[in-house]
Amino acid sequence: MKVGQDLQNDIKRCKLVREEIGWDNQFMIDANQTWNVQTAIEWVISLKDFKPLWIEEPTSPDDVLGHAKIAAALREHSIGVATGEMCCNRVMFKQFMQVNALEFCQIDSARIGGVNEILSVYLMAKKLNVKVCPHAGGVGLCEMVQHLQMWDFCSVSCTMEGRMVEFVDQQHDQFVFPAAINEQACYVAPRAPGYSTELKQEAILQFEYPLGTEWKRMFDEGIFTRENY
Repeated sequence: MKVGQDLQNDIKRCKLVREEIGWDNQFMIDANQTWNVQTAIEWVISLKDFKPLWIEEPTSPDDVLGHAKIAAALREHSIGVATGEMCCNRVMFKQFMQVNALEFCQIDSARIGGVNEILSVYLMAKKLNVKVCPHAGGVGLCEMVQHLQMWDFCSVSCTMEGRMVEFVDQQHDQFVFPAAINEQACYVAPRAPGYSTELKQEAILQFEYPLGTEWKRMFDEGIFTRENY
């Protein structure tokens, strides 16, 4: 659940969510970097009675020591810190892990520098006992991270305890091998080799910038102005 704009409204919505999902299901909150460090601590403590599993992106994604301070303050309330979707390299993740600034590592497969860089983060997380819960939902992210998390389960952490992967049901129809979810809300292992990122030809013809048919339509209608790079 998104939080961070109005504390009383957050309390009201947390109460509604808990009434709907009960207390046996996991509940996470996400501030999208909106707070400074002290505000993050005070705000989340105000929501501790709703027992969130984590607070996601409580402050600037580059503030390693700020996250460490938040994590330390929330540990006694059994609330973890989740972050990483804005981190672009393994060195940032190394620093976050070294100072115990996160409990849930949210790698983003399209933002960090390639598969090899991502695998190094998984290996560091294994060494330092940090759970990896990939960020997903953007176009193609679900398709990519399913492979990473299944590799982690089979070859690195060898457990699903505390691990999960985000899923948003959009744009999968643009891919040749779309990600699939079963009735138990679990990713179904792909049967085709590769990273599942191959776009359908019609998607490329429609959306390739700037020559795709959809872009041409939006230029013609004045919705966007074509930029020449």
